[in-house]
Amino acid sequence: MSPPASTSIVDEDLRVQAAFNVDDEDVPVNRKTSFHGRLNQYFHTSKKITSPSVQDKFTDPAKRKSEPESNHQSSNDDDTRSKRSKKAPSAAVLDLPQRITRSRSASSSPASQASSPQSTPGGSRSRRQPSSSRSTPSSSTVSLLRDTIPPNLTLLLVGVNPGIMTGATGYVYAHPSNLYWKLLHSSGITAIRHPPSDTYRLPELYNIGNTNIVERPTRDASMLSKAEMDAGVPVLEGKVAAQRPEAVCIVGKSIWEAVWRVRKGRAIRKEEFRYGWQDESENMGRCEGWDGALVFVATTTSGLAAGMSMGEKQAIWNELGKWVVGRREAKTNTAPM
Repeated sequence: MSPPASTSIVDEDLRVQAAFNVDDEDVPVNRKTSFHGRLNQYFHTSKKITSPSVQDKFTDPAKRKSEPESNHQSSNDDDTRSKRSKKAPSAAVLDLPQRITRSRSASSSPASQASSPQSTPGGSRSRRQPSSSRSTPSSSTVSLLRDTIPPNLTLLLVGVNPGIMTGATGYVYAHPSNLYWKLLHSSGITAIRHPPSDTYRLPELYNIGNTNIVERPTRDASMLSKAEMDAGVPVLEGKVAAQRPEAVCIVGKSIWEAVWRVRKGRAIRKEEFRYGWQDESENMGRCEGWDGALVFVATTTSGLAAGMSMGEKQAIWNELGKWVVGRREAKTNTAPM
């Protein structure tokens, strides 16, 4: 005779209850149970739960004590991570200034306009324009330079016109880039290389003087017109005739071209021009009772002129210096005892 069905059901319940009362061992989740397999689905879903089971919480005192600590530690970790996330800017925030810098134009703000150089529409920076207060004026009507033409000079040097610095200081060839004072010394015309401030001592020391064909100061001789140059020729002839120097040195080709135009009524031809001593028929300041001064055409001493090398200029000036030294020695030997 088979046992009653109610008895078998009670036995199954006792086995399930015994499985839940196990304290030290985990219950296998895939264990087969009765109730036609319907109880197995609840064990199957428990596999996804990672936290301790409810049964363990209420049965294990050690786990109940450690749970607040673990929760507190996890909360502290969360706070630390949140603080770090507040302190550390995101990648988007770090990239933001770079994008603004690249897209900002030079004229986007008044501060950038004041601090950065001007930019062209193409993106290239334009060069800074020099301040008008610092720029050198192109010309001036005021000149402090005076002629040094005492009578009977050995040599009278004729320049084109005063430069801006020469007009302001009153000293000939005052600009540091000019080669005048260097060539005077290297050719032997002066014993030492004098500074421009010794302009008015040259007649006393070496019996040489200075004048110009045009009195108006300019930054360079190219700013003078041919009319100005031609107008200065008869004035120069009059100075030479009045003071009668032995020789006249024309410092620059353009001065001799102006003299030629006035005398001949035409421009000088290329084959007619030459540096150095000119024919006696070209003497300057010729007048009744005097044959005039010999003419020597020298190179310009301007630092802006680059048509000739320094060696070529020096060779021409050496020829003039040799003559000046010879005339000085002759006068010394014939001086009365």
